[in-house]
Amino acid sequence: MTTTYDYLIIGSGIAGLYAAILAREHGSVLVLTKGSIDDCNTRWAQGGIAASVGPGDSPEKHLRDTIEAGAGLVDEEAARVLTSEASDRIGDLVSLGVPFDTVHGEVALATEGAHSTPRILHAGGDSTGAHIELTLASVARLEGITVLEHTIATEIVTDGDRATAIRALDTASGERTTYACRALILATGGAGQMYQTTTNAEVATGDGIAIAYRVGAEIMDMEFVQFHPTALHLPGVQPFLISEAVRGEGGLLLDTNGERFMAAYDERAELAPRDIVARAIRERMLATGSDHVLLDVTHLDPGLVTARFPQIFRFCADSGINITRQPLPIAPAAHYTMGGARTNTWGETNVAGLYAAGECACTGVHGANRLASNSLLETVVFARRVIQRTIDAPDGRAEPAPNAGSLRPVPSDAPGASDIPPLTREALQSLMWREAGIVRDGESLARAASVLAAWQSTLAAPTDRPSQELADLLTCSRLVTEAALSREESRGAHYRSDFPEPREDWHRHLVFRRNDVA
Repeated sequence: MTTTYDYLIIGSGIAGLYAAILAREHGSVLVLTKGSIDDCNTRWAQGGIAASVGPGDSPEKHLRDTIEAGAGLVDEEAARVLTSEASDRIGDLVSLGVPFDTVHGEVALATEGAHSTPRILHAGGDSTGAHIELTLASVARLEGITVLEHTIATEIVTDGDRATAIRALDTASGERTTYACRALILATGGAGQMYQTTTNAEVATGDGIAIAYRVGAEIMDMEFVQFHPTALHLPGVQPFLISEAVRGEGGLLLDTNGERFMAAYDERAELAPRDIVARAIRERMLATGSDHVLLDVTHLDPGLVTARFPQIFRFCADSGINITRQPLPIAPAAHYTMGGARTNTWGETNVAGLYAAGECACTGVHGANRLASNSLLETVVFARRVIQRTIDAPDGRAEPAPNAGSLRPVPSDAPGASDIPPLTREALQSLMWREAGIVRDGESLARAASVLAAWQSTLAAPTDRPSQELADLLTCSRLVTEAALSREESRGAHYRSDFPEPREDWHRHLVFRRNDVA
């Protein structure tokens, strides 16, 4: 038996829960999430949410910073929507109960890299994502929104050219169920688990991107994976994000010889865009023969550090480091997927009835490199627009891209099983980190593409959550690798050592669409 809902939302992070709360006013809602309701990347977001709500700031200034950070590929219409609607969406979050930090009764605003003025709102110091997630989850429960936990979406069902349902697997019982809907909204987050070193939660396996690609949705900008410059680097400790805001408050980057180095790479030094800082750190690590550099806040007032960054302070203390007295060992880690299901500014994909919002979507708002703290903002701005669109124009869809490519067929001469390691999550992550990471080149990407194709040729049908996630990671990894191999230039987060400069003829987006789907 198939149950039908007006709105079926996949994912329970900020994009999914905010969309569900808004949709509840217009029909029946079901949220599917493969973990628990709070098992998502949102709760790990430390820095905050950007909005031009401070004195002397404006949406135009925020727009300029967003465009500059995006290295020439920002979709200006999408960025203008993002920055012009930011203040209203902050008001919505406050109305729902999000407790943004204040100073003397006014909202506290912080500075982060590549922002020209303080505009980052935060909650709990460095626990912004967790506070937003907890607030929205509480509201969703009070509203009586049905959330099916431990249920992973495995396939989008279509009727003709319209998405009409989702097939899903109950990971506890193994039961498969089809849920029909009027509007299917993907809010599944990114694919940071493609990489061996990542700040992302274990659930960030690109599921929404992968199932969207398989049903014929267009996928854009997958070569642009943002590597956060500063993740705690300790033996045996999972990489832990050290917020951009730490440098915004005056934290300094030092090499292992105790020397500052960022001024040699960019006049903004520690506050340069993330792609520049991450590559500079990598280069300095190679020059010093070390696997890390240092982030130093020992010159700052200890009271400021512990009050502003309580989560970071506690985590580091539990790992044996008092950050007010000793520098932090840090290294870059995969952090954010700029690419995703291509949508217009209303969250519509090229498949009728299928929408996407948040990190799994790609409006082009981030271009080649996301501006710090625009990600949480993106989720609420475009989630609201998705719900509005389902009311105003329920039969709409994005215009298809004129020059979409597709993943190349798996070649008959792909390396045999004896030539490559067995496909495991760890093997895939190691391959992507080594061959398609912060710095790539044609040879490394071709090696990665060859191994990924061989794995694809032997992939069995998924039977449970781990095998489904692995299949989804494989799809996303192939999209990243082939896009990066095609883009013969360096731009934003995509850096190729064999094409180290941006090229004017590459001032365009790469879009992939399955060619065997009508």
